[in-house]
Amino acid sequence: MAKTKSPAAQQALPLNQILAGDCIEMMNSLPENSIDLIFADPPYNLQLRGDLHRPDNSKVDAVDDAWDQFGSFSHYDGFTRDWLTAARRILKPNGAIWVIGSYHNVFRMGAELQNQGFWILNDVVWRKSNPMPNFRGKRLTNAHETLIWASKSEGAKYTFNYEALKSLNEGVQMRSDWVIPICNGGERLKDSNGDKAHPTQKPEALLHRILVGTTNPGDVILDPFFGTGTTGAVAKMLGRDFIGIEREAAYREVALKRLARVRKFDKEALEVSTSKRAEPRVPFGQLVERGMLRPGEELYSLNGRHKAKVRADGTLIGDDVKGSIHQVGAHLEGAPSCNGWTYWTFKRDGKQVPIDLLRQQIRAEMN
Repeated sequence: MAKTKSPAAQQALPLNQILAGDCIEMMNSLPENSIDLIFADPPYNLQLRGDLHRPDNSKVDAVDDAWDQFGSFSHYDGFTRDWLTAARRILKPNGAIWVIGSYHNVFRMGAELQNQGFWILNDVVWRKSNPMPNFRGKRLTNAHETLIWASKSEGAKYTFNYEALKSLNEGVQMRSDWVIPICNGGERLKDSNGDKAHPTQKPEALLHRILVGTTNPGDVILDPFFGTGTTGAVAKMLGRDFIGIEREAAYREVALKRLARVRKFDKEALEVSTSKRAEPRVPFGQLVERGMLRPGEELYSLNGRHKAKVRADGTLIGDDVKGSIHQVGAHLEGAPSCNGWTYWTFKRDGKQVPIDLLRQQIRAEMN
């Protein structure tokens, strides 16, 4: 596995800039193993046939730009292969990528991700709470898009802020179906004529969830199809660095003006809930070594039904069992497993105190 670039190499990155040009050429000019996360919203290759009108005969502002037109599926597949190859080269070994698409292209991208060695972690259905109707009435209303989240390789230690996403979701584990409205109202950027600045501008809420969940402050986020800069705007607000690549001058102009208006959140606001698994490991024996608990002292189950004695080596002994705080708790409860830190308590001044408070005291000293 290739080594991560040194801090000096990281400083050479064109951070918080929009690179003008072809995304493949621009990515090939960046250092190998230098990017933490890529968010890619490539052309969908919609294959539109003629104009689309509403029932009142007004024309739908559909995606008919030259950048979304490809001569064949083979042509599109070659384009997908080339930009994903360039993207994978610049991702750090523990980096990850998000791609978004519709039924026109997402399956082709998914296959190419696997062909190149990316490891798919999740597919996410972005369900639009306010989708455009199907005016012709010949198909189901297309009310969602699909995102694929993949690490650079199987076994990579990608970033996943599980507790932060759970907090965003009112304390419930985040699911893989996200209900978020399409970009409209004041968030929808307009050009000098009052028209949409970009036909497929993504809502900031979508990028907020992705960046809070799968990056950390100071990470470098690359968007090879930058458009009007949603990825950059959210990254800047959240204290991440970004690199945008965009070949269309009109989109770059809008994005630059947008980014100039964005303010970074203060340091305290950037902090997110962390997983307990990410906290420093504290062996139970440390509590005994430091005299917080003494050999021979009795611990009591939180439910008051069981007790065990602390031994000098950090294990417990009960009437018919000995082992770790987890093993003894599981045996006494007749359960397959037990979190001893939340199961056991000790007595001080006649009150039961969770042993986890002692662990938290040691962790606070480590920070």
